[in-house]
Amino acid sequence: MPQIRVAVVGAGIAGLTLAAALHRAGIDCHVYEQAERLMEVGAGVQVAPNATRLLHRLGLGEHLGAVAVAPEAIEMRRWDDGRLLQQTTLGSQCEVRFGAPYLAVHRADLHGALLSLVPPDRVHLDARLDTVTQDAGAARLHLAGGTTVDADLVVGADGIHSVCREQIVTDTPRYSGQTIYRGLVPADRVPYLLTNPRVQLWFGPDQHLVCYPVSAGRQVSFGATVPASDWREESWSARGDATQLAMAYAGWHPDVARLIKAADGVSRWALHDRDGIDRLSAGRVTLIGDAAHPMLPFQAQGANQAIEDAVVLAACLAGAGPDGLDEALRRYAELRLPRTTRIQQQSRANAETFHLVDGDAQRRRDTSARRSSGLDQHAWLFGYDAEQATTTSRSA
Repeated sequence: MPQIRVAVVGAGIAGLTLAAALHRAGIDCHVYEQAERLMEVGAGVQVAPNATRLLHRLGLGEHLGAVAVAPEAIEMRRWDDGRLLQQTTLGSQCEVRFGAPYLAVHRADLHGALLSLVPPDRVHLDARLDTVTQDAGAARLHLAGGTTVDADLVVGADGIHSVCREQIVTDTPRYSGQTIYRGLVPADRVPYLLTNPRVQLWFGPDQHLVCYPVSAGRQVSFGATVPASDWREESWSARGDATQLAMAYAGWHPDVARLIKAADGVSRWALHDRDGIDRLSAGRVTLIGDAAHPMLPFQAQGANQAIEDAVVLAACLAGAGPDGLDEALRRYAELRLPRTTRIQQQSRANAETFHLVDGDAQRRRDTSARRSSGLDQHAWLFGYDAEQATTTSRSA
């Protein structure tokens, strides 16, 4: 059977996971990344069992075990007095139930781990995509500087501002009205957050803060949302004003105030998503990760769904050959769209649920949260085996 050629646009978590999965499957793949060098950017990311099981199968279990933290619980608390609203036990109980751990990891550590799985000659830097063209049998990347690349399939892993997405749908990102400040704090400055490693969230009027340990427990990563109608910049390196952040959280629980004060600096990122779409491919171009379904970070599933996308697409392409691409892409969309659409919509809904002002609606939310504590409510999310789903689909 003829070998298919896959060109992946973007060397983020989505693109590198796909490259690693395709390499494992023996599929010819090259990754094209616009950055001149891959930098250690970002802060923490939560990797749930639905994604860690896939990363372990790619061979990253030992690597992640050395750099990540396995939180004992997720705790949701009230903004002012810190009252516990909900606790979901993780740790060994979660791993036993779902067959994979829940991990908190520095994004750069996860990115580096994935990069180690891809042959260096398959990742091309300083390769910015200008346009994509295609005909019935192939697609072509037109890179800045005049270079062109032909492939049987182009995969857009190029984020929320995807150039590849323009082949599928004409739309624009939607600003949520929220920005997020991200920071990393040396663990010895906030020991009170590390007595039992856990993910902690404080919910309050119009905003919330989440934090958890990363880097094998050496740092605490936090993300603090703030409503802002005048800030639209999206850049991991955009600097935020820590003083303004502290003012925005004035009157919040002392643990929150001390955490913000302990940060040497913060970045600031405007939060956007896009509306869901009803297809993932057009001709010889398809999408994964934020290019396909950019979602707000209010369910901590963006990176997880990118990993699922990548593994499912690789499984669908395995053994397909150029003549089988249409069917492979149809099956990929059939497997992914219902799940990612549900998670994308729920993440958007949480933007309101997390930020209720004190009052009747907030009290109903808190009562509901107390009643729904535990792993049962997460079974549909954490227990899903995306790779196994491709086998089930093929045999159905």
